[in-house]
Amino acid sequence: MNLVCKTVALCLLLSTMGSPALAQSPETNARIQRVTEGLLPPTRVAGRDYEPQTLEDLMAETGVPAVSIAVINEGRIEWTRAWGLADAASGQIATTDTLFQAASISKAVVATAALDMVEDGLLSLDAPVNDALRGWTIPENDLTEGHPVTLRHLLAHTSGLTVGGFPGYPEDAPVPNVEQILDGVPPANTPRVEVDQTPGSARRYSGGGFTVLQLLMSQHENLAFPALIQTRVLSPAGMIASAFDQPLAEDRRALAATGYDDRGEPVAGRFHTYPELAAAGLWTTPTDLARWVLAISDAFNGRSNAILERETARAMLTRDPWGQGLGLVVRDAPELEFSHGGANEGYRALVVGLPDRGQGVVIMTNGDNGQVITSAVVLAVAEEYGWSWRQPRMITPVPLPAETMGAFAGQYDGTPNLIVTVAVSPDGDSLLLTVADNPALEFIPQGDDGFIDTAGRARLTFERDEDGTVTAAIANGQRLPRRHP
Repeated sequence: MNLVCKTVALCLLLSTMGSPALAQSPETNARIQRVTEGLLPPTRVAGRDYEPQTLEDLMAETGVPAVSIAVINEGRIEWTRAWGLADAASGQIATTDTLFQAASISKAVVATAALDMVEDGLLSLDAPVNDALRGWTIPENDLTEGHPVTLRHLLAHTSGLTVGGFPGYPEDAPVPNVEQILDGVPPANTPRVEVDQTPGSARRYSGGGFTVLQLLMSQHENLAFPALIQTRVLSPAGMIASAFDQPLAEDRRALAATGYDDRGEPVAGRFHTYPELAAAGLWTTPTDLARWVLAISDAFNGRSNAILERETARAMLTRDPWGQGLGLVVRDAPELEFSHGGANEGYRALVVGLPDRGQGVVIMTNGDNGQVITSAVVLAVAEEYGWSWRQPRMITPVPLPAETMGAFAGQYDGTPNLIVTVAVSPDGDSLLLTVADNPALEFIPQGDDGFIDTAGRARLTFERDEDGTVTAAIANGQRLPRRHP
């Protein structure tokens, strides 16, 4: 049951206590404390010391109001707990019953249903998808000639189809149907989905491909897509709180966490609607996703065929040359691990399963900066439960002469009409990049006029003219011309 606190003081007290849902032993409570009070950055600069942070401190630092976690151990859900506020304006406390948008984790759940349909003979993994589609079909071109898109391609993101992700639709905005999304026509807010690289030649993440899958699956069942997934996966896995519910039904809105942007501001209307159900449409809880992890693991180990047969589950978790299974990212050395992340407007989530160990973790947040938290928590869980292969990424600085570093300092033209300032850090070992009044990003030198930020996500390089003068900065592919006095 969600709780609403009546005073600011009570909100602050309850939001930092956490919301336990399972009776836990002193040993388990100690584990929870070690995980949530020993958080360290997932990317670190070699030679620097880092002080552990508490989950509450990291939430405050990132502007993420709520975090909910479920941990699997010994083939069962060992603990679940929620922290913070599902809605900061009302003071609604997050509990383990609070619903979050699973975002792209939806793809993994939908892939399970698609493979179940393969088992029933309704779909084929390796037949051309266009042979099974009715009405709308994938536009053919020179790239598809002799290389038709298959279900296996869709599940493994090797279809060559465009449109990586979807921004969703704000409250009161018109919502397109599936064919309008695929054709990229109003009221759709994304381009046409089409093949622009040879199917099977490379992996490229495609939400557009999963929207094709949504249409394909719907056409082969006498059920609406949400009911199809409910029948084939959600109900058999015991995911009692979950639904592909877009827009969210009025009677479920009170259970939903409000999404927050990277400045900590609420998403207009609380959350966006995602008609791209297969790609991004699941509302759920960490507890329910943990039940799905257990169902996949049980199928893989032949303990249950509630959602898939053993052979199918093993095919799902077989790693291809690009590190992808069927609907999942798969690591097979030193131990088998499957995972998927999720990022919708105002939400970030991560699910990890270790079928051989009977372990896993699900972390869900209601903030655009939630990836900082999911990455830190999964490393803390890995440390606590002995997943030795889960290690922080280390950035090793390549020192540059002071004269070289100083040559990069200055102002650069960003868009739209933004001035980007680059300065040398006080110790002279890194660059500080500032846009408007936002906090500075620190960039670590990697040699050859190249830098990477301390989170390991953004890259910065510089252009020089024939005289060696710095003329532009390139920030994650965007060229920023240097301003001259």
